[in-house]
Amino acid sequence: MKKSLLVLLLSVSVSFVLSAQREIIQFNLGWTFHFGALDEDAAKKVSTSDFDDSGWRKLDIPHDFQIEQPWVKTAKPSRGFKEDSEGWYRKTFTVNPAWKGKKVLLDVEGIMSFGDAYVNGVKVGSTEYGYLGFEANVSKYLNYEGENVVAIYANNKGNSRWYTGGGLYREVHLVAKNEVSIARNGVYINTPTVTPQSTTLAIQVELEGVRRYEGEVTVTAKVLDAEGRQVGETKTEASKRSKLPLVETPLSLSLANPKLWSCEDPYLYTTVITVTDNKGRMLDEVTETFGVRTIEYSKAFGFKLNGEKLFLKGISNHHDLGAVGAAAHEFAIERQFKMLKSFGYNHVRTSHNPYSKSFLKLADKHGILIVDELYDKWGNTAYWAGRAPWKDVVVENVIEWIKRDRNHPSIIMWSLGNELQVRDDWAGYPTNDWGVTTYRMLDVLVKRYDTTRPTTVAMFPARGGAVQKNESDFNINITPPELATVTEISSFNYRWFNYQDYLKHAPHMIIYQSEATTNELAQPFFGMDQETMVGLAYWGGIEYWGESHGWPRKGWSYAFFNHALEPFPQAYLIKSAFDETPLVHIGVVDKASEAQEWNDQTIGTLNLSSHWNRELGKAYSVYTFTNADEVELFVNGKSVGVQQNNRNDIKKRNIIQWAPITYKKGRLVAVARTNGKEVARHQLETTGPAVALKLELENTDWKADGMDLQYVKVYAVDSKGRKVPTAAGQVVFDVQGAAKLIAVDNGDHTSDELFAGNTRALHQGFALGILRATETSGTVTIKASVKGLKGAQRTMITKNTAQ
Repeated sequence: MKKSLLVLLLSVSVSFVLSAQREIIQFNLGWTFHFGALDEDAAKKVSTSDFDDSGWRKLDIPHDFQIEQPWVKTAKPSRGFKEDSEGWYRKTFTVNPAWKGKKVLLDVEGIMSFGDAYVNGVKVGSTEYGYLGFEANVSKYLNYEGENVVAIYANNKGNSRWYTGGGLYREVHLVAKNEVSIARNGVYINTPTVTPQSTTLAIQVELEGVRRYEGEVTVTAKVLDAEGRQVGETKTEASKRSKLPLVETPLSLSLANPKLWSCEDPYLYTTVITVTDNKGRMLDEVTETFGVRTIEYSKAFGFKLNGEKLFLKGISNHHDLGAVGAAAHEFAIERQFKMLKSFGYNHVRTSHNPYSKSFLKLADKHGILIVDELYDKWGNTAYWAGRAPWKDVVVENVIEWIKRDRNHPSIIMWSLGNELQVRDDWAGYPTNDWGVTTYRMLDVLVKRYDTTRPTTVAMFPARGGAVQKNESDFNINITPPELATVTEISSFNYRWFNYQDYLKHAPHMIIYQSEATTNELAQPFFGMDQETMVGLAYWGGIEYWGESHGWPRKGWSYAFFNHALEPFPQAYLIKSAFDETPLVHIGVVDKASEAQEWNDQTIGTLNLSSHWNRELGKAYSVYTFTNADEVELFVNGKSVGVQQNNRNDIKKRNIIQWAPITYKKGRLVAVARTNGKEVARHQLETTGPAVALKLELENTDWKADGMDLQYVKVYAVDSKGRKVPTAAGQVVFDVQGAAKLIAVDNGDHTSDELFAGNTRALHQGFALGILRATETSGTVTIKASVKGLKGAQRTMITKNTAQ
C-alpha cells in the first residue's frame, strides 16, 4: 500500500487587503466564570445584558475548571480523584458595525465534555463530543451598534474512563466573512506525485454561497517557500452548476525541486487561497501552512517516510498537560515535544480522542509523527463521554475530524477507535462481527474526505473470538482479533511476543504496536521485528491524571517522565534504545519495584532516582542504562567491576544491574566503553546541604500575546551550586509585572496540594512556577523563597508579537 501526501493547515491568518476580506478575532481573553450550575431563571438570562456577573471570577481561556477542584479521596480514581461538575463562561463584546451583512461565526474549538453556546439570549450552537469543535452563525443575533453577550455552558459529567478536564479548554474565535467564502475546513491539499525534481499539488477548495452569487468567482492559490518567496501559482473559476451547498473547486500546480517535510527537517510551505469576483475584488482569503512528504506502508518494510524506512518510537498518552490540566496551552505542548525529541522519540498516538489544533500545528513544526485517534469505544457504552447518543453524532464527528486534521504532514494514520472488539456492544452497530462492519462503514466515510492515509483500530490484548487472558484457551489458540485482520494497519495494544503467531494466521497484516507497557522497559521495542513492522507507542510514557491505581496517586504513575516532564532514570534506558548517541545513566533503587494486573497486562515500575545522598551504611542496588558495549562502575575512585551489555537478551539489553553497594559519601561514576574506548560517562555526587534556590527559565521567546506561558524551574542547591534532591521546604512565589502566576507544581503525583495559589512544597528538591504573559510587553520579575534558604530572583521581558 503506498500513500503520498502534501499537507497543510497550521494557521489561518488575516490580511486586510480590502474591507470585504475575512477577519478572525481571537476570543480567548476577558471572560468571567461561574463554577457550578445556575438556577433556571439565571440560566435563561446569563447571555443577556440584564445579567449581573460582577461576582463571577475573571479569567482567560483555555481553562480547565476540573484541575482546580479539590482532590477527593472518595471520588473516582479513573477521574483523578476530582469530582465531575459543570460551569458557565461569559463574555461581553462589541463588533465592527461594518460586519453588518456579513456572515459572523462563533468558532469554538472544544467544550469539555459537552456544552452549549448562547449569544444575546439565543442558543446558537452545541458540542456533543467535547474533543471536537463547532461553529455557529450568529449574524442575525448580534447588536452591531452596542454590546453583545456570549455565554457558554460546560459539563464534564460524561462517562469517560480517564481524566478529561472540564470547561472551555481550547481556543475560541470570532470570524467575519462574506457570504461567498471558503467553507469551514474547506481547503484540502495532497500530492499525487512527488519526485526530487517536482511535486504536483492537488488543491480542493470548498466554497459556500456561490450558487446565490450573480457574478463569476475565481479561486487563486499562491505557494510560498519558508523564506516567503513565491514558488507557484494557479487559478480557476468556480463552477456555479452544482446544486450542492458547497462547491468543490479543484486546482493543480507543480512545485520544482520540493523540499520534503521530515522528522529531522520539518520544512513547511505556505499557500494563500484567494477568492475574487469578476472585477478582481477580494471576497475571501485564507493562508495555510503545509509540508510535502510521502508515506508508504507494507508488510515487507512496515513504514517509510519519503521513501526511507522509519520505525515509530513514541508514546500513547491522554491529553492533559500536568499542572494546567486539559487546558491546551501551546507552550505546554511545545515543551513536551522538545523533551520527547531530545530523548529520541518521533511519534505520538492521540489516545483516545482528537487533540487540539495547537498540538497538531506544533507536531508539524517539530517533526513528530502522529497517529490521530477519534474514539475509545463505539456506541452508547458506559464509557461514552458525549451527551447525545453515539449513533446520532458519529457521522458529523468523522467529517469534522478528518476535514480539520487532514492537511497536517505530521499525521500518518487515522485511528477510529480503541479496545472495542471484545464486546459487541462496544463495537458500534449490532452486526455481530466484533466491529468489522462498523469499521468498514467508517473507513468509507473517512475516505470521502481523505484517501492519503490508512485507517486502523487499536485492539484490546485479546485473541480472536474475544478470548481474554483469564480464559483457559488464551495461550492455546493464538489467533489475532477478527477486526485486526481487516483494518488497513493492524494495531495491537501489547502482546508483541505474539505478533509472529498472529502473522501465521493473517500474513497480510501490517503491524503497529499501538500501546506498549512501560513495565517491560525496552523489551517491546527490541522484541518487535523493526525491519517489517511500523513501530510502537509506550502507554503512559508521561504521567497523566486519572486511571489511578490507588490513593494517594492522582493518576497513572508508571511512566518514564513525571507530569512536570522531569525524567525518571528509566527514561534514559529508552533513550539508549531509541537514539544511537552513546549514553550511560545511573539509577539507584529507592524501594522495591511494584507490579499489578491492569487491562490484561502486568504494569508497574522500577522505583529509581539518580542521586547519591543516601543513608550511611545502607546497601543500595544500582542500575546503569547504556547502549555501549560495557560499563565500569567506580565508587569513590575504586572500580567495582566491568559488565558487558548483553545485547542477545532483550530483557537485559542496555540494562546492567550491579551488586548492592554500601553507601558512603562521595562519587558514583559509570564509564561506558565501546571497542575499548570511553564513549560516555555519568556521575552521581554527594552534595552538601541546601543553602539556596536556583531558577531556570524554559521559554526563551516569551510573547506578550496574553496566551504564551513561561515555565520557571526552582531547584534547591548547595554551596557549590549542585542540585540537592533531598531538600525540603515550602516555596513561596512572588510575580510582578506583565504576567500572572497561573499554576505551581513540583512533579509529585501523590501530593494533595492544589496547583492554584503561590506556594508549593519542594519535591526531590524541585518546584515549578507557570506564568502567563499579558497582552502588554514588559518586564516580569519572579522571586522564589524557602524558609532557611537564600531566595532566588529572575527578571524577564515579554516580547511584542510584532517584534
